[in-house]
Amino acid sequence: MAKLKVDGVEIEVPDHFTLLQACEAAGAEVPRFCFHERLSVAGNCRMCLIEVKGGPPKPAASCAMGVRDVRGGPNGEPAEIFTKTPMVKKAREGVMEFLLINHPLDCPICDQGGECDLQDQAMAYGIAGSRYAENKRAVEDKYIGPLVKTVMNRCIHCTRCVRFTTEVAGISELGLIGRGEDAEITTYLEQAMTSELQGNVVDLCPVGALTSKPFAFTARPWELNKTESIDVMDAVGSAIRVDTRGREVMRVMPRVNEAINEEWISDKTRFIWDGLRTQRLDRPYVRVNGRLQPASWAEAFSAIRNAVTGVSGSKIGAIAGDLASVEEMFALKSLLASLGSTNIDCRQDGTALDPSNGRASYLFNATIEGIEQADALLIVGSNPRLEAAVLNARIRKRFRRGGFPIGVIGEGGELRYEYDYLGAGTDTLTDLINGNGAFLEKLKAASRPLIIIGQGALARPDGAAVLAGVAKLANDVGAVSAEWNGFSVLHTAASRVGGLDLGFVPADKSANAASIVASSDVLFLLGADEIDLSKKGAAFTVYIGSHGDAGAHAADVILPGATYTEKSGIWVNTEGRVQQGNRAGFAPGDAREDWAILRALSDALGHKLPFDSLGALRAKLFEAYPHFAGLDEIAAGDAGEVVKLGSALGLLDRAAFASSVKDFYLTNPIARASAVMAECSALARNNFKAAAE
Repeated sequence: MAKLKVDGVEIEVPDHFTLLQACEAAGAEVPRFCFHERLSVAGNCRMCLIEVKGGPPKPAASCAMGVRDVRGGPNGEPAEIFTKTPMVKKAREGVMEFLLINHPLDCPICDQGGECDLQDQAMAYGIAGSRYAENKRAVEDKYIGPLVKTVMNRCIHCTRCVRFTTEVAGISELGLIGRGEDAEITTYLEQAMTSELQGNVVDLCPVGALTSKPFAFTARPWELNKTESIDVMDAVGSAIRVDTRGREVMRVMPRVNEAINEEWISDKTRFIWDGLRTQRLDRPYVRVNGRLQPASWAEAFSAIRNAVTGVSGSKIGAIAGDLASVEEMFALKSLLASLGSTNIDCRQDGTALDPSNGRASYLFNATIEGIEQADALLIVGSNPRLEAAVLNARIRKRFRRGGFPIGVIGEGGELRYEYDYLGAGTDTLTDLINGNGAFLEKLKAASRPLIIIGQGALARPDGAAVLAGVAKLANDVGAVSAEWNGFSVLHTAASRVGGLDLGFVPADKSANAASIVASSDVLFLLGADEIDLSKKGAAFTVYIGSHGDAGAHAADVILPGATYTEKSGIWVNTEGRVQQGNRAGFAPGDAREDWAILRALSDALGHKLPFDSLGALRAKLFEAYPHFAGLDEIAAGDAGEVVKLGSALGLLDRAAFASSVKDFYLTNPIARASAVMAECSALARNNFKAAAE
């Protein structure tokens, strides 16, 4: 710790702090453009100038000086710095004047208006006019992809975007070329950016040089209602803010959550919003003479009642989709139980995870924040860059600190960090389990080894054997102990952990989602669109969901539901953290919240569920499963469950592992309804083909 005085206030701060951070700790406000807490120091903008007593007779850039760099008084007095002296004020006004020399007068038509750091600081440090009479510099706008719009005349060369893409995203796609007046930020060859995190440069840009291209010229910030919620595009559970105008979602922004996403979100999370309003189901439909016809709720319920009447419970099944909330899965499970059925499954992809093995057998036990504590990593059958882009950024963050060997068994590919490619499939895994391989010694030498197993390794006929083998390996290398549990399952579906916690799996251990689809006479699909319905044996299928995707096409009755922005719901992320999303708007037309649909349907079927409101439903849910009441808490699994799991080894196929996500941008019905995601997907495929050639 170091002591110093800021504007006469004595404080004590960690000795690794910059003077800018020390000033803020003392309550002083220091303007900045280039400095960002999560990026390296650049010292470009010079807006954060302060005066250091006993230092050089000129203002100092507080972001580039550490508290170790300032000297105290001759008699041991703490160092003194000042943020409000006339010299500091004049220096900042001079910097602002230089920044505005070439900045265009775009504020009335700039999308950054109302959220612009340059606007705010110009109000505090700008002057009434400009002494610069020459022509302003002009820079050609760059095409950097379908997501980020560029107006490079506004750029002040803070290089936040350059540092983000290089340091956090892990790919050097943006850079500053030229010198002096010819300096400009570009993608070098003016090609589209390929990072799945590129949209974060919109938030980082302190001016209007980089803005959201899909959001351009659609709304002003002060027009929008802002709702804090949770992302469900993957299983990470990033903290987001949904901005709406009327019924429409206009944009999705990140919120700071140090334990999960820090302040980053993936491009799919940020730009999915146009898919929320297209291809929507806004009224019930009933199939008549082979064609789906609009119907009333009463007619739809009557058709379902006629289909269910006389059917044995063993011939009724239900599949929950990847975006379903805990409440609606609980309601559907209760309804199926009242009909005498235990044929339910939340594992559309057939992944070999069973809640009877204990919660530790299917959680990311190390936690997302715990990745930074690990000192060795093995990835089995997963591509974190595509399956959980924000979590992958956390792995890269740990990698950049050094001393973090990474091994990969599976497809490999570009992960945005260096790794040792160990092999493609189970032969390599078997070698490690049997005690062979150089990377095994690195895992054993680590005090906190981390093993990540993906859904691609589990959604196979031998998935249970692979899971047990990885559990045994984790036990053998010391990854599982009372202090540290490095056995971590990376999920891709937001609903999966919540469904497993609920026991939304068939009572018959030999059954799975595919067998339920094939053997059911009446099948309920709760937003289930990723499952193969070509072998559907059901004479009657009911689809409850929000979009006209694969499940709706195969349905005999469609009941229009709400998306994640149109309902309040609980989701559980891959690490087992209980999170609540909030309703930002209302569903279109006759669409209703899914739990309410199931409650009304149960009444029509003569098996009325025991709740009439969301509050009453949650009371029943918390009574049956108390851990769901602990919002933002993780009910950790027992390490002994992993030890037990590792003792049940089985036979492994020789097939190679493959990631469960083939197209990052088109993983769910909302994404497939998005024109922006379709454009990104096409661009990614073209880039892949070009790289292959």
